[in-house]
Amino acid sequence: MIQIYHAPGTRSVRPIWLCFELGLEIEIITIPFTPQYLQSEDWRAISPAGKLPVLRDDDLVMFESGAMMDYILDRYGNGELRPQLGTKEAALHQQWCWFAESTLARPLGMNRMLRRDDADLASVARTKVEDCLSLVESALVDRDFLLGNFYSADIMMGYSLELTHRFQILNESYPNALSYLSSLKQRDACKRAMDA
Repeated sequence: MIQIYHAPGTRSVRPIWLCFELGLEIEIITIPFTPQYLQSEDWRAISPAGKLPVLRDDDLVMFESGAMMDYILDRYGNGELRPQLGTKEAALHQQWCWFAESTLARPLGMNRMLRRDDADLASVARTKVEDCLSLVESALVDRDFLLGNFYSADIMMGYSLELTHRFQILNESYPNALSYLSSLKQRDACKRAMDA
């Protein structure tokens, strides 16, 4: 059985949500999300990189939520929740998965960290997040999901958009993105993952 080490509100929501969408039984192990615990010998014995989430499946131990998503789909997905490999849609799906984490979430984290120390750099980071939200807004014109159908890229994006909403950057200026996030959060698997 897949084990996922989790702290509420963190990127561990992504693989948990995916597992719930696929109907997989998993064990969720909630840990304290504190610097003290994440630097402890106990945690480093589980996650040598000190990262959360961590996925265990038999003798496999991995970190990075996006990589977990790929692994779960490869091993347990049976072709569900992503387009057929080698297609244009699969390439765009992968693009949105990477975009959600590396392009949208990264400057969001920088904005949050820099707000107290460097207002100018925080403003630049916020502008980058707003540019990303504008791109998502455009992608969602006349469609419910990024590629038309619900795929794991929507899980990746949903979590990143939830962060932008939590940090009060995603607002009514982005009605498509806001509606999209709202509809994602109505999915049973998403509710269960966010409540885990």
